[in-house]
Amino acid sequence: MKIKRSRVRVNNLLILVFFCCFLLAIGKLIFVAVSPKIDGRNLREFADIRNTKKRVIPATRGNIYDVNGETIASNANSYTLIAYLSEKRTTNMDNPQHVIDKEGTAKALSEVLEMDYDYVLGRLNVKEAYQVEFGTKGKNLSENQKVKIESLGLPGIGFIAGGKRYYKNNKMASYIVGYAKTSEDGEINGEIGIERQYNSILKGEDGYSEYQVSGAGYQMGEPLVNKDPVSGSDIYLTIDTGIQLILEDALHTLEENNTFDWFTMTVIDANTGAIVASTASPSFNPNDVSTIKNYVNPLIGYTYEPGSTMKIYSWLAAMENGIYDGTEEYQSGTTKVDNYTIKDFNNVGWGMISYDKGFAYSSNVAATNLALELGNVKLKEFYESLGFGSKTGIELPNEEHGILKMTYKSELATASFGQGITTTPIQNLQALTIFTNDGEMLKPYIVDKIVDQEGKVTYQGGRTSLGQKASSENVKKMRELMYDVVYNGVSNYYQPNNVTLAGKTGTAEFTGSNGKYLSGSLNRIRSFAGFFPYENPKYIFYVSVKKLDGENKALANAVVKAVESIANYSNITNTTSEIDKDSLISLKNYISQNVKETKENLKNEKLKVYVIGDGKAIINQYPLKGSEVIKGSKVFLLTENEEYIMPDIIGWSSSEVMNFCNLIGLNYKFNGYGIVKEFNIEKDTIIDLTKTLEVTLST
Repeated sequence: MKIKRSRVRVNNLLILVFFCCFLLAIGKLIFVAVSPKIDGRNLREFADIRNTKKRVIPATRGNIYDVNGETIASNANSYTLIAYLSEKRTTNMDNPQHVIDKEGTAKALSEVLEMDYDYVLGRLNVKEAYQVEFGTKGKNLSENQKVKIESLGLPGIGFIAGGKRYYKNNKMASYIVGYAKTSEDGEINGEIGIERQYNSILKGEDGYSEYQVSGAGYQMGEPLVNKDPVSGSDIYLTIDTGIQLILEDALHTLEENNTFDWFTMTVIDANTGAIVASTASPSFNPNDVSTIKNYVNPLIGYTYEPGSTMKIYSWLAAMENGIYDGTEEYQSGTTKVDNYTIKDFNNVGWGMISYDKGFAYSSNVAATNLALELGNVKLKEFYESLGFGSKTGIELPNEEHGILKMTYKSELATASFGQGITTTPIQNLQALTIFTNDGEMLKPYIVDKIVDQEGKVTYQGGRTSLGQKASSENVKKMRELMYDVVYNGVSNYYQPNNVTLAGKTGTAEFTGSNGKYLSGSLNRIRSFAGFFPYENPKYIFYVSVKKLDGENKALANAVVKAVESIANYSNITNTTSEIDKDSLISLKNYISQNVKETKENLKNEKLKVYVIGDGKAIINQYPLKGSEVIKGSKVFLLTENEEYIMPDIIGWSSSEVMNFCNLIGLNYKFNGYGIVKEFNIEKDTIIDLTKTLEVTLST
């Protein structure tokens, strides 16, 4: 009986313990039910967080256009390659949904994407992975790459759709436009140029949706919250693609025939300050960020001693201060300032000559004499009034301001001919506007307008006056002197055949790593500043180049070629009146039009039509809408098909070849001058866009 009573006591004890635990559990549940917090954490909020997911809906980034509405930067579909490795995805082996043949799949993918076979195979052999990606080369794939991979019919291979930025004209105005980069999470952000400066405006506002998920992470029911994205605004630049391509062609010719460290060339509207074209070298292709070697835009970020182009302003400063007599004569050659000897560029000068003639001959001695009479304060104040030493405030990031230093007499002397001070190309362009606006200075600008997603113009760029900087009389006198530089001075290389050009050359030394000026004629920065036509200026021009092997004549050839082409393009040549107006045809916008009908219409206008690709719709054209061409001119129509047949280009001009290549994205190389005599791609064959078209020109 003792054993029985002992068992009863044990059973009763167990029942009591169980009952106490039950009471504690009930108490805990009641506490949890009535208390907002447990262990310092709000359980309701914690549950909401764990059961609610938020999915970002990216906004569509705005496009960038030129002044005529031609697309420069837009959005394109991109894809991330993925491979499904889990056998659980496959429910029917006749239709496998995971990678079956890893070796064969790795071989096929590595060939299409030019990836290392062992790397691809290694990704396919990752243990216990449901799916894998393939690093940088497996991201941002184009539609064409996606189609090629899909055509392989590889089981278990899929894609995640995304977006990326596409730049239709590749290198064109790359430092102005900049580029936008797609991050790992699919967000597109501007890195340099307009893409960076206006990133928030282009980007728009992302939307989102919130929804409940199960414990396994699957969505349950309809979204709780939906906020639609707001698309970014479109930006229209002042860039004219037609003039931009002319500058690109001039640069390409210089690159083919000469060597140099860097080069920059910009054209602005003489009456508004709008930048119509700007090119630089080295450049980059924003579609391939690996081509970027330098993140500084030369137009606004390069500071250097400008050389004798500053004589334009030291001469004008003397006029504005009433100390200039152009007929007065002085002894050219050399002059002493402090312990330094200032020399004219030919070291011996031209004897006794007038100050007017001294400008035409680019005399350092004349500039020094005028500066010493002016004094440090007056010359520096005049330079500063023209914006030198300050940022222009143009709508581009990371602008530099340059340095004006002229404390001592020797510094004053050298500053008068552009040594010992530093400026930027954009500052020089801004200062030049006084000569095309009767002494009034204009602020350069690059944004024509901004248009929101509803088509409303939210910003309109335009002419901005910075005030009267010089008298109309003195400006007129300087214009005459700049004309004499080209036609009666030492810069007769700068004479276009179809329009009058006024300007001033510059040659400046630069320092080496030891801080001392480098010797030798190659170690120079050469420049040209001017405007055309002289009689009624429409465009202002500034170009500079470092360590050019062809020196002044090579630079002059590039400038003259560009000026002549721009004059023809804009119908401002001296011979315009001789053209039969009935032979001029104004081109329309043919983009999105039917190829067959457009071709027939243009042929009826007596134009030579070249259709590129065999698509049914036109996606680009050259010349652009609004261009006036003469009967018999070539018109290129690009279709949406990306397989292009090589035409017979014998007899084409270099500019016609350049326009054709730029439309399809084909690299080209010219040998010689004139018209096409030979080329290396067999006509009537499909063009391999990874190759370079080599063209032999001859007169």
